[in-house]
Amino acid sequence: MTADSTQAISSKSGVIISIDAMSGDRGPNTIIAGMTRALKENPEIRFIAHGDEQTLRRAISKRKALSARCAIRHTKEVVAMDDKPGHVMRHGKETSMWGAIDSVREGEATVAVSCGNTGALMAVSMFRLRKAPGVSRPAIAILWPSDNPTGFNIMLDVGADIRAEGEDLLKYALMGASYARNGQNIARPRVGLLNVGTEEHKGRAALKDATDLISAAANDNGIEFVGFVEGGDIPSSRVDVIVTDGFTGNVALKTAEGTATQIRMLLKNAFKHTLLSRIGALFALTSLRRFTNRIDPRRVNGGVFLGLNGTVIKSHGDADTMGVSAAIGLAYQLAKSGFSEKLAARVASGSVAHNDEATGSENIKDAS
Repeated sequence: MTADSTQAISSKSGVIISIDAMSGDRGPNTIIAGMTRALKENPEIRFIAHGDEQTLRRAISKRKALSARCAIRHTKEVVAMDDKPGHVMRHGKETSMWGAIDSVREGEATVAVSCGNTGALMAVSMFRLRKAPGVSRPAIAILWPSDNPTGFNIMLDVGADIRAEGEDLLKYALMGASYARNGQNIARPRVGLLNVGTEEHKGRAALKDATDLISAAANDNGIEFVGFVEGGDIPSSRVDVIVTDGFTGNVALKTAEGTATQIRMLLKNAFKHTLLSRIGALFALTSLRRFTNRIDPRRVNGGVFLGLNGTVIKSHGDADTMGVSAAIGLAYQLAKSGFSEKLAARVASGSVAHNDEATGSENIKDAS
């Protein structure tokens, strides 16, 4: 299937997702396998895959279901994981990453997914999609395993921009609340500001400014503002949305990923230590699998770029088939909810909408 079949895909019912099929550490075969897995779970998905046509055609043609639902857009180049964002901005127009974003820009697809270089992906996304009205700094939001009934909390920013002033943190709160409503069906999200303590006098000036801004907006806009939260609250049931700057959020995320990996390795080594521990592992196998699945980052793979005129999902660069499928599944869920349009309308109006539980829609309040 070639680019000529894009019109046939567009005329069918279903959500069209644009895929950067060449970027990432594991290459196109893993990405295509993830697309196939996601399609089995969500048959309404249609794809536009960007990359080397010969390579993609050879891999996709072996998968009958995917072949019938995927158009291929040929691109000559690939963004390497160590490419500088500035270099990609100057020389990346022929890359699969650029093409994937442009499909969203042109309205051919609702969401773009890439496993590529985060800095380059954010730079290209901002340049091609532009920031939504009212947003000065976009954010990357991720799902964090938690004790909440949904199983996850939302945290942002985790790396789009290391700086964030009070007004930026307010916008993050609005965008995070929108994600909670549309992605997790939480009618009144609880929002907290990540700080070094919960006392009012602690933290830098931007956090105190954000506290005043979010507090003033909370009651009228369907947010329950819980104030300052600490690192230990990130996976707790005290909050649904954790707001912070990109530097702090990224450090917390990478620390958690490293800790989860270490815990899995320590458990594995502990149960291999003696014959009795190996026997014990057999009795505990079901519980161990449930535990490792709970902390497996592949299940929640996908950071959402918020604050742009379009939705972009950043998959982990080393994502395997399960991880790629999870990122595409998230893209599908947000596309089905009309997330991008609702988010843009809300941020532009300066208010957070209340969910209409009967229809799943959100009613945007007049900013005045």
